[in-house]
Amino acid sequence: MDSSRREVRDVDLRIRDGVVVEIGPNLAAPDVEAIDAAGCLVTPGLVNTHHHLFQTLTRAVPAAQDALLFGWLRTLYPIWARMTPEDIRVSTRLGLAELALSGCTMTSDHLYLFPNGARLDDSIEAAAEIGLRFHPTRGSMSIGESNGGLPPDSLVEHEAEILKDSARLIGAFHDPSEGSMLRIGLAPCSPFSVSRELMRDTAILARARGVRLHTHLAENDEDIAYSLATFGCRPGEYAEQLGWTGDDVWHAHCVKLDGREIDLFARTGTGVAHCPCSNCRLGSGIAPVRAMRDAGVRVALGVDGSASNDAGDLVSEARQLMLLQRVAQGADAMSAREALEIATLGGAQVLGRPECGALAVGMRADVAIWDISGLDTAGSWDPVALLLAGPRRVRDLLVDGRRIVSGGQLASYDSHSIVQQADRCLQRLMR
Repeated sequence: MDSSRREVRDVDLRIRDGVVVEIGPNLAAPDVEAIDAAGCLVTPGLVNTHHHLFQTLTRAVPAAQDALLFGWLRTLYPIWARMTPEDIRVSTRLGLAELALSGCTMTSDHLYLFPNGARLDDSIEAAAEIGLRFHPTRGSMSIGESNGGLPPDSLVEHEAEILKDSARLIGAFHDPSEGSMLRIGLAPCSPFSVSRELMRDTAILARARGVRLHTHLAENDEDIAYSLATFGCRPGEYAEQLGWTGDDVWHAHCVKLDGREIDLFARTGTGVAHCPCSNCRLGSGIAPVRAMRDAGVRVALGVDGSASNDAGDLVSEARQLMLLQRVAQGADAMSAREALEIATLGGAQVLGRPECGALAVGMRADVAIWDISGLDTAGSWDPVALLLAGPRRVRDLLVDGRRIVSGGQLASYDSHSIVQQADRCLQRLMR
């Protein structure tokens, strides 16, 4: 995924201090740790630009299985309201481990509810244990049911407190340096759960402090109808009115963007986190990714929360992206290589990380190594195209040159312990 999209065979990749310093055949390697990648495909680490890691403990909730977005949310809000800070940490740890095993080296997170004393700090603590490059966003909801919003009043916050905590988190955790492992973003949940004033004030704060902005937008027909009825305009126009376009903004879903909104995003450099599996699961539709890309919109991938996806597997997400665009536009609408580009370089661009997303000299050493020598990959003529249908787990994963997955197993944390923790939290939530 370098500037010329090179594909090279039988070469070595040298890493020093978290950076790729040399690529070429038969590199001399005295006194270094060597990873043998014979029989493997090596790619940049995948990048996830939209997730709700707190939802990993609420996969496949029966009453929410067959609901559209608004009904799905109303079913799950009462369950999420019972979560504790420990639940948030465990759910985040579980979700990040799953992402790492799917080849993800960098992820965002959108935590927009804080029940029972939970804070974004809980997610940040869990992420440090797993070792992925982390872009958590301080989400928020301020308009409850009694004021015409969707969430219950018990899950909304006062807007002054939201802005105060947002400023605290930026000061405490945001690292803008090149190669940073942790950057904070601000992310009011959606137009149907926060006020116009909070959207505007959040954008002002974010730009004053140099952090990025994120929210849900134009997710389904209900979302469009709400915007027209409440604001008298489509979501894209609403976002533009409040300063929510620009190269420091990315919106999740955007399934129902029309041609004018696509042109607006292209003109302003606004990014999109496309979540194909979640969009299918909730019956939201097929996002116009081909039209967005052709217009010049920056598009990335997101797995979305596991409550609406049931999984956090970025390779499957890339395959679903490719297949849906072909269903909608024809067999030549999306190649495997373009889908992989969106899943790597596209994500780094949307998150504002020009030093990530490619394997090239000077780039951060975020590397995924895929074993393509097994039964599920035998017979393949094209290992790049095979990746989207073949190995479901990465063999080795390096983040900033550090081994996070080794031999198909999580190296940074005991997987069995994560599962045990999740089971304990799950049993309490279900009771």
